[in-house]
Amino acid sequence: MKLADSVRFVRGVGPKKAELLGRLGIATLEDALLCYPRGYEDRTRVTPIRRLLDGEKQCVHAVVGAPPRTAHIRRGMDVTRCVVYDESGALTLQFFNQSYVASSLQTGQEYAFFGKIRAEKRGFVMLSPEFEPVGAAQCTGRVLPFYPLTAGLHQRDLYRVTDAALAALPGEMPDFLPARVRAQQGFAPLGDALRAIHRPQDMQQAQQARRRMVFEEFFLLSCGMGLLRARRSGRCGAKLRDLSLTAFYRALPFALTGAQQRAIEACTLDIAAGRPLSRLIQGDVGSGKTMVAAALCYLAAKNGRQAVMMAPTELLAQQHMQTLQPLYGALGLSCGLLTGSLGARQKRETVQAIEAGELSVVIGTHALLRGDVRFRDLAVAVVDEQHRFGVQQRAALTEKGENVHLLVMSATPIPRTLALLLYGDLDVSAIDELPPGRQKVKTYAVGERMRPRIDAFIDRQCAEGGQVYVVCPLVGDGESGRTSAEHTAERLTAALPHRRVALVHGRTKAAEKERIMAAFAGGRVDILVSTTVIEVGVNVPNATLMVVEDGDCFGLSQLHQLRGRVGRGARQSYCVFYGADRGEDARERLKTLVHTDNGFVIAQKDLEMRGAGDFFGTRQHGLPPMKLADLAGDTRVLEQARRMADALLAADPALTEEPQLRARVEKLFAQHGEGSFN
Repeated sequence: MKLADSVRFVRGVGPKKAELLGRLGIATLEDALLCYPRGYEDRTRVTPIRRLLDGEKQCVHAVVGAPPRTAHIRRGMDVTRCVVYDESGALTLQFFNQSYVASSLQTGQEYAFFGKIRAEKRGFVMLSPEFEPVGAAQCTGRVLPFYPLTAGLHQRDLYRVTDAALAALPGEMPDFLPARVRAQQGFAPLGDALRAIHRPQDMQQAQQARRRMVFEEFFLLSCGMGLLRARRSGRCGAKLRDLSLTAFYRALPFALTGAQQRAIEACTLDIAAGRPLSRLIQGDVGSGKTMVAAALCYLAAKNGRQAVMMAPTELLAQQHMQTLQPLYGALGLSCGLLTGSLGARQKRETVQAIEAGELSVVIGTHALLRGDVRFRDLAVAVVDEQHRFGVQQRAALTEKGENVHLLVMSATPIPRTLALLLYGDLDVSAIDELPPGRQKVKTYAVGERMRPRIDAFIDRQCAEGGQVYVVCPLVGDGESGRTSAEHTAERLTAALPHRRVALVHGRTKAAEKERIMAAFAGGRVDILVSTTVIEVGVNVPNATLMVVEDGDCFGLSQLHQLRGRVGRGARQSYCVFYGADRGEDARERLKTLVHTDNGFVIAQKDLEMRGAGDFFGTRQHGLPPMKLADLAGDTRVLEQARRMADALLAADPALTEEPQLRARVEKLFAQHGEGSFN
């Protein structure tokens, strides 16, 4: 049997099991080796009975004192009890509907028992333990891994295929990690590490093997990012000879912040160096990222070239148009809008104007990606709220010109360690200050008992001329205990019949959604009840209150994004998060938002408390996923892997001296849409 063989040939794995294993990404024995354990149960550590801990799974060596007895306690339920002893005391074993154990446990025989402990008045009880004679060491005398599963699979199925895969390992397995990297990190060869992570002799060996595999994941990603950067730096960017922004700054009705100016300067330095700009601008909602993009688009237009800005929603594209068209008009530049809702004639005329070069700056949505949209001379592409777009969409936009400069923007700040991983192929600029004059949004975390007061506060905000968002986690009735937008809209309509309440969510048809959002932006709706569809791209300066139902079920960064929808006008704004009465964890998480409005601090806290799932789940990054690494807990390993990858690439930029490593990186990135590094 070879590692390339299908798991279908493993004894005991039939077609149904093979199909279920396929759902976990396990089709071959090699796949089985790369399906790492999620954790381990340490069954090697024997605990004396008198030192057992309530609620813990523990291993005991004890002698059966008397034959087990089975009692029928109710219909369909039998319980078998047995008392066992060691030198420190007695322990009761309790098995439910497992009467066969009575014939398996022999009086006077010493066994190893492993199970969960429950402390009772008369002593400790071990519930339905696994057991075997001392010395057998099949399941209780070792560190036992546990794997990710899907419905219909059991741990024994994963043991079966991983055992077969380990048996198929060659004696000398090729190792793509360079020898000097392994030596510096003290890593075992790949074959030994795979054996240790799947069948460790003790927890120390398991931890050492896991560290190697985590390092490996980070190292491969870092090498891939380095190759992507090299691919970019080897090309020439679109030439923009005149990089003066004096006229642009004079045309602005306000002064840019220092952070905005630094971001613009970083972009112009990239362009001046002759390489393609490829930069991420990240900053809080309202930090002024759009003006950085506007400056870059101005440079393209000033040099007789074209620029494009793509937004994820029509409303956001229209808002960009309303903001930028007067600015560009004052500078003598043409600006056009292309969205899916334009009439056929208007759309055709806009597409023709783009191809003829009559529009210097084009703002639009996914409609820009259509095959019939051709630019005469595209030099700059901007992708706003880029986490709403996939890597392929981003690439499709830049391919509408030659050597196009790319700027991507995100209002979801992420910690530096995560940015290094997700955006390692981009240069990163952070806009970490807000424009002067923006008031801090007063934020409160409340429980259900505050609802009458919050409803009254909603009414008062409307009476004073403000508008209100109410965001819910669900569209309709579904998950028990969570608030639905449909129910909330009905409740508020009944409670505040004199207020205009509207409802919008992910199931709302696009045209209707745009109509409702436009009505809210135009002041024709007092209270907008929605799901998180309003998280991105709504600019309503008159909105003064954001209420989030079940705030405990959202990520902190997402809640911070929602809070950013208010506080955009001259009036004091407020944000209220329900869910502070749902346990200490929920209260502590929501307190983070009450105490700080720094998106980067909040993002770091989110990463520590919830892990990287939120960031990976909301960004179509197109990069290989993490199978084992924990970005919150493995930061030090990430830094080490990055440094070593950077040092290796500095000495060998194309990895020509490490062909196995190069091939592994190529294969990994090709599986996720990046293609060749050449």
